[in-house]
Amino acid sequence: MNERNNHSVCWFVQAASFGVFTENQSMMELCRESYKHTLLPEQMAEDGSFPHELCRTKPYSYSNFVLDNMVTLCHILSTPADNLWEYTLPDGRSIRKGMEFLFPYLTDKDSWPYQQDIEHYEDWPVGMSYPLFAGLAWGKEEYVNLWRHLEQSPTNEEVRRNMAIRQPLLWVID
Repeated sequence: MNERNNHSVCWFVQAASFGVFTENQSMMELCRESYKHTLLPEQMAEDGSFPHELCRTKPYSYSNFVLDNMVTLCHILSTPADNLWEYTLPDGRSIRKGMEFLFPYLTDKDSWPYQQDIEHYEDWPVGMSYPLFAGLAWGKEEYVNLWRHLEQSPTNEEVRRNMAIRQPLLWVID
């Protein structure tokens, strides 16, 4: 919960999911407020990158992983009164900024300007849920199309374990 990388984001995704499942409004509110006042401001840089992930040994996969989980928080916690998809910090940081940062490297991984992951780099990107969720939230067909064209069922176990949601279509059906 108090880490400054994807570990805390994952904690909040689990807590938010349990909160939604059990209709625990106070847990969902804690997760919303933590997204806005802790996770986003402490983990995202002004360009939309996640510096705590970029300095690790697998910056590409960890950048995908943290963005996937941040987007998942927006997907499961947004309400008409508190739309995390549109929440923006005063300096412009937002989940949209995170998508804009990583999207070019999903469509052209060869343009990734940072260190390559020390392992499994060749197996990324895969069909994680975040391009689908963001594409549907913002009506961005290019995100949905990217998700459709990425490998939905990777065989590499290391890659699979980093997919928090393996069947995202189940999360968008009302």
